[in-house]
Amino acid sequence: MLLCDVWGVVHDGVRAFPGPCAALARWRAERGPVILISNSPRPRADVAVQLDQLGAPREAWSALVTSGDVTSDLLAGRAPGPAWWIGPARDGALFEGSGLAFSGPDEAAFIACTGLEDDETQTPGDYADALAIAAGRGLEMICANPDRVVQRGDRLIWCAGALAELYETLGGAVLMAGKPFPPIYRRAFAESEVILGRGLEPSRVLVIGDGVATDIGGANRQGLDVLFVAGGIHAADFAEASRDALPLCVAALLAEHGARADFVIDELRWGEASRHRT
Repeated sequence: MLLCDVWGVVHDGVRAFPGPCAALARWRAERGPVILISNSPRPRADVAVQLDQLGAPREAWSALVTSGDVTSDLLAGRAPGPAWWIGPARDGALFEGSGLAFSGPDEAAFIACTGLEDDETQTPGDYADALAIAAGRGLEMICANPDRVVQRGDRLIWCAGALAELYETLGGAVLMAGKPFPPIYRRAFAESEVILGRGLEPSRVLVIGDGVATDIGGANRQGLDVLFVAGGIHAADFAEASRDALPLCVAALLAEHGARADFVIDELRWGEASRHRT
């Protein structure tokens, strides 16, 4: 089974990548299930629609698990709140049926963070003063997307994980359920049992991702084999590396983070990854 990241591997937020989509579709047809595992703060149904709009074929995946799916359980347990919601209006589906009310940082019982309200123009620093107020009140932040940045076209865009990191530096407590944390992997393995009709040995799973802290770190914590896609959010780190030098450059980056990858590839494609074992 494959557990495959979405942003940076399957698409860049603007368009789906034809080669990786074809590779996943072939794996699914010839080898086994492909479960997409995303740190999107939105429910899986919303992300499925987004994949359709970006041109990722349904044949490329068997099931989809999102950070929004597992975060919704954390939110429901804190109803009625109120919550201070930080994030764009497009993430509103996460709160449907939660029973939560909303307020500002002065009255909230906790923070629900799905991202920056305007990730095209804002930075985490724009929230420092308000987050300091919340930290002073001892509010816990539930972060629905542990990613610090994602790739959107040729740019990197700030995500909720960057706000969570800032909040921790201000003395605030943060709770997350997406990658690299266990709840999202438990949900993914539960999906695989539904698809296969049986349990799956971890040794039969390969994780594919481009984020060192999230995808690679999560796979390492779960004891799963992992394929690192170097052409994603860390592409700038390897811009000057030749194809032959890529594994060594990746190994150095992973060592800085105390992480490891079993395989390395520049962009996901069929039949290439085994040539780059680290």
